[in-house]
Amino acid sequence: MSFDRLSAAEQGRAGRNNNSNPPARSSIAGGSYTDDPDFTRLYQDLTNKLFKLNGNNQRLSGEISHLGTRRDTPRVRERVHELIEESRDLFKSVGEGVKKIQTWEDVTPTQKYHQQKLSRDFTTSLTEFQSLQRTALEKQKASVSTIKSHLPVTPSEPQPLSSSPGSQQQLLLQEQELTRLAPQDEVDFQEALILEREEEIRNIEQGVGDLNVLFQQVAQIVNEQGETLDTIVNNVENVRDDTRGADRELRSAARYQKNARSKACCLLLILVVILTVVLLAVFLG
Repeated sequence: MSFDRLSAAEQGRAGRNNNSNPPARSSIAGGSYTDDPDFTRLYQDLTNKLFKLNGNNQRLSGEISHLGTRRDTPRVRERVHELIEESRDLFKSVGEGVKKIQTWEDVTPTQKYHQQKLSRDFTTSLTEFQSLQRTALEKQKASVSTIKSHLPVTPSEPQPLSSSPGSQQQLLLQEQELTRLAPQDEVDFQEALILEREEEIRNIEQGVGDLNVLFQQVAQIVNEQGETLDTIVNNVENVRDDTRGADRELRSAARYQKNARSKACCLLLILVVILTVVLLAVFLG
């Protein structure tokens, strides 16, 4: 076999050996580990959902600002309803994920940081959403009150009149009164609108209550984890202080060792000089 063919065969075997080796794992302080992929996947999914919820909050804030103004239309109210329903379901899903990730066992310092960051972001976003829901609730109630105060009067059936001269004048007055009264279909429309908005009010109130329960559950878990985090922080600070003290001691020991080495060199030099003088005296004497 020629030298070229032998080299090619050796390279092929080396390539196969390299491909068969498992990928290197990140190492810290002499040990190797990789973050839990399930934790990372769940954290990324919750982060993406929170990003979407923050966008929904911005859109919802803009739509709610139109309620009770000239820009208040059925389409605006429909968008408000859709955003509230979508965000409410998404917050419930994220809340369950946050509770799960907060109770994750055997977390690394990086994962612990992710736990705390996720709970803060969730709390901030949920608080803003609850405030928007309450604003929408107040505007819905004000709208219902306004509609009820301007609800047209339903016209009553006209009474039969006699053919007397006074009855002709009474008939004319009744016709004028009827022109000021709204038709029945307008009254029905206003009443249906009131019922619809009262239903929206009940839905918002129920949603606010449900999310308040979820908020309290997450807050309780975060508080429990916070106590553990305080203990970890204290331990980290103690380790840091101990490390700084050990570093100072090492530096002091290094300086002492350096000084001792210098003194030893001086003593050795003196001994060499003395020994040289003695030897010269012996040989020359």
